[in-house]
Amino acid sequence: MEKKFTKAFTQQEPIPQEGIDNAIAIMKSGRLHRYNVSDGETSITSNLELLYAKWQGSKYCLACTSGGVAIQLALRSIGVKKGDKVLANAFTLAPVPGAIENVGATSVLVEITKDYHIDLDDLILKAEKTKSTYLLLSHMRGHVTNMDKLVRVCKKYKIKIIEDCAHTMGAKWRGIRSGNFGLVSAFSTQTYKHINSGEGGFLTTNDEEIMARAIIHSGSYMLFERHNSSPDKRIFEKIKLKTANFSGRMDNLRASILISQLRELDKNVIRWNELYKQIYDCLFNQDGIVIPKRVEEEFFVGSSIQFRLDNLNKNLIIKFIKNCNERGVEIKWFGDKNPSSYTSRYDSWEYIQDIPILHNTLEILKSTFDMRIPLTFDKEDCKLISEIIIDEFQKLK
Repeated sequence: MEKKFTKAFTQQEPIPQEGIDNAIAIMKSGRLHRYNVSDGETSITSNLELLYAKWQGSKYCLACTSGGVAIQLALRSIGVKKGDKVLANAFTLAPVPGAIENVGATSVLVEITKDYHIDLDDLILKAEKTKSTYLLLSHMRGHVTNMDKLVRVCKKYKIKIIEDCAHTMGAKWRGIRSGNFGLVSAFSTQTYKHINSGEGGFLTTNDEEIMARAIIHSGSYMLFERHNSSPDKRIFEKIKLKTANFSGRMDNLRASILISQLRELDKNVIRWNELYKQIYDCLFNQDGIVIPKRVEEEFFVGSSIQFRLDNLNKNLIIKFIKNCNERGVEIKWFGDKNPSSYTSRYDSWEYIQDIPILHNTLEILKSTFDMRIPLTFDKEDCKLISEIIIDEFQKLK
């Protein structure tokens, strides 16, 4: 009888008791809005921003309603305007080009390499052709490219880097945290990310004008002085009447359940990487299964794993996914033109002007599979999952 896996790939760990207690206290107070504070009082959202900025190693942090909103605010605050062209790696998720569309700019999609990194040669070609001075870099599914080389390229072409770190909270390149290479960065606290508030996100930067704009854009009205992780009020005086006000603030309830999770994040990164290693070690040496090898300079967070299967046509790919799912192993496929659940390929975003044919990216994605690794799994679970993947793949050979 074939083995089956019975745990859910969408089940997260419970919120720590401290977070539950914090949330109950906030609900009892009725003060869910971040600016609903007494004179001299600091909101729990402001406290979270201070803690996250310190943990991240950035000067400023803004808590937002979602990672996608954080990206939009980052783009607006760095100066992206209607009609601008924004470079972006083609392997990403829909909220990234969606954020570019939201600010009225146009995505210029860049090829990827076989290790799921942005193709720096194609980045140079697209930068020279479009004269774009913005790069929205997605560290897609936790893969951190050679940031030394990327920063050098962007410096040469005077490109401003906005980092999308939705999948790399806690990751590093040469010991520097992901999110500290660009002018401004965005993080996500959506349920399937590294800390969980259902929806939510952070914007971080060391630039005082970017931060001041982001705070006003987020919907601060004239209450910007109630942000503790923010520049001096004289910076706001220069821009407050010239900066549009939107609603993208995190509320105190979500902030209350994130603080305790942030304290545990470094420990949880270790746990994720132990689970990732178990699956990686099982799959890596299997003939026909390709997993990019991570380089020494990259410290990643293994909350998901990506692999390719050689020499399978579309019908066999669909059969492989179906058979794995029937045995309890939930696998997503990035090669399908038709979006499914959270997964979509770049050429399905038909609102983008002049969608290019990116031959290398399409070739890589056509056999690319993706699988979440929640912390509700243990090493034995990961071993069984790997056995099922190998078994179902071998049946098709």
